[in-house]
Amino acid sequence: MIKFSASIVLMLASLALAVTPTPKEIDQSSSWLHQFFPPTANAATFSFTYADKPSSQLLGDWQPLSMTFYDAHNEIHRQIVWSDPHSGLRVTWIGVEYHDFPVVEWTVYFKNAGPTDTPILSNLQAIDLPLPAPGDLTLHHNVGGLAIPTDYQPLTDLLKPGQSKKITTAGGRSTNTDLPFFNLEHDGGGTIIALGWPGQWASQFTRDLQSIRITAGQELTHLTLHPGESVRTPLVAMLSYHGDSDRGQNLWRQWMLAYNLPKTADGKPPAPMSAGCSSHQFGEMIHADEASQILFIDRYLQEGIKIDYWWMDAGWYVNNGGWPNTGTWEVDPKRFPHGLRAISDHAHSKSVKTLVWFEPERVTPSTWLYDNHPEWLLGKAGDQKLLNLGSDDARKWWVDHADSLLRDQGIDLYRTDYNIDPLPYWRAADAPDRQGITENKYVVGLLAYFDELHHRHPGMLIDTCASGGRRNDLEVLRRAVPLLRSDYIMEPIGQQNHTFGISSWIPYFGTGLESADPYVFRSQMTPWLILCFDVRRTDWDYASIRKLWSQWKSLSQFWSGDYYPLTPYNPAPTAWLAWQFNLPAQNQGMIQAFRRPEAKEASIQVKLKDLNPTQTYEVTDLDTATPKTFTGKELMETGLEITRAQKPAAIVLTYKPLK
Repeated sequence: MIKFSASIVLMLASLALAVTPTPKEIDQSSSWLHQFFPPTANAATFSFTYADKPSSQLLGDWQPLSMTFYDAHNEIHRQIVWSDPHSGLRVTWIGVEYHDFPVVEWTVYFKNAGPTDTPILSNLQAIDLPLPAPGDLTLHHNVGGLAIPTDYQPLTDLLKPGQSKKITTAGGRSTNTDLPFFNLEHDGGGTIIALGWPGQWASQFTRDLQSIRITAGQELTHLTLHPGESVRTPLVAMLSYHGDSDRGQNLWRQWMLAYNLPKTADGKPPAPMSAGCSSHQFGEMIHADEASQILFIDRYLQEGIKIDYWWMDAGWYVNNGGWPNTGTWEVDPKRFPHGLRAISDHAHSKSVKTLVWFEPERVTPSTWLYDNHPEWLLGKAGDQKLLNLGSDDARKWWVDHADSLLRDQGIDLYRTDYNIDPLPYWRAADAPDRQGITENKYVVGLLAYFDELHHRHPGMLIDTCASGGRRNDLEVLRRAVPLLRSDYIMEPIGQQNHTFGISSWIPYFGTGLESADPYVFRSQMTPWLILCFDVRRTDWDYASIRKLWSQWKSLSQFWSGDYYPLTPYNPAPTAWLAWQFNLPAQNQGMIQAFRRPEAKEASIQVKLKDLNPTQTYEVTDLDTATPKTFTGKELMETGLEITRAQKPAAIVLTYKPLK
């Protein structure tokens, strides 16, 4: 195993002056995983029931085979295979141990390698573990993307012995009600557990005197497997940390940036970018045409706003009844006689890329898919249906068709939406002895479809949208980025709330804005900006828009830093809200603070995090451009006073070492 020595890790920590994995954390994570090698019946990270017997009674009689190998990044991959000598059921556990983060992850696969149907396989738990729980134990978790002002709201539960907490998603979309990310904080440290499952997951946290038992998996599994057939569990990732929960969250952010955020063509994480769109002016794209799209691109550039992408949303395709009308995926020749290619070519000539919206999974009546391939669809006749990505034929057709559209129309970024709860469709398709099979195959097919698009278009970003932010589990976030984190947009307090909560878990995200007011604009500054201005208008204060957009560009480096809430979460209009993004290697960062419209106090005192106490810092307010100096110790212990006489107000301050 390749590891950093203790002296090297400590040296890096000293140079970075921030959250860096320690040798103790990495060793602890590695030692924990080694409990399962060689495997024993009582040392499994998962559980299931087979032929009415719990796996704890079965695995001891199934001779396991294990192997270890390294990948190109020197992560350690481990595999254990158990096989039932009677039925031929094969259970394969595949895990990864990261050499530079205190993270382990695993997925479990079940395959019928026998000649006949298996007995009933049920209650598949991707994780079923007791973890030590000394002293007080707090469960940190977050609301999902509900298209409300409090999307991504941080939640905490103090779990005492004898207490239990169940958390699930709803409707089959993975972040429909709650995020599948959990931080279990105890005295002196904690454990983060995350799930990758773009389906219906369920988790349970049960506390006793000495430990907490964690179970999580696909919510419903009760099925027989046909010969050659297989299913899988959700991906589980587990991160161990020492210190407080903020430290744990920043280790998580760094791991997400290093190993999970999709990479662009240059092999790097995507930089902060902005896109222009005309959705608010043309009813998405339903009333747009070639001329209007070219006009908008030109107008943004004429006003000195150098957008990176031109965003074309729903409605560009053939439709006879308005939105959604999804299922005939051909460019409308009446409005776009030269296809979208004419727009893409024009954008490319101006060094602007194009982004186009798709929603393949929802199929409405009187469309090509609905009428021509009912065998690929789940649902009742006459109602909207679900394209069954668990069908190899359906998935192959869509991947080939999407690939053709991307190439023929010169599209640079694929945006996929998902405005349908799939769970009723999945479960209605299952027989009593096959409960959960449709969902499982669908999830596997969905991930395969994303992977094939990446294979055919290396470096292309995929935008994951599901009525905003309702499909942002770990498996999807490895393949796509949430460029519209919520369908609740524009209103500033809600946007502040969203950034406050989502930043602990997801380091790259976006939202839309349509205001030249500094309070509103700054409330919506995110790594990806969707500019929704009607640039045909001449009465906009374009000078103010350019200034705010330029400020956003100048701050873009900070969103990849460590994130620290500086105030408690509070959605009320009477509150102040503030946070800090810190770049440890550069020893600089930014603070965003918001005095809301009904906040009585004209100032707030915030204590910054992870600075060098002996360093003198220059702190600059973007509005006054007059720097002030403080020592790191003063900023962390006494705090920084932020004052604004007017309300509402959005304040942005940057800090850097004084030379």
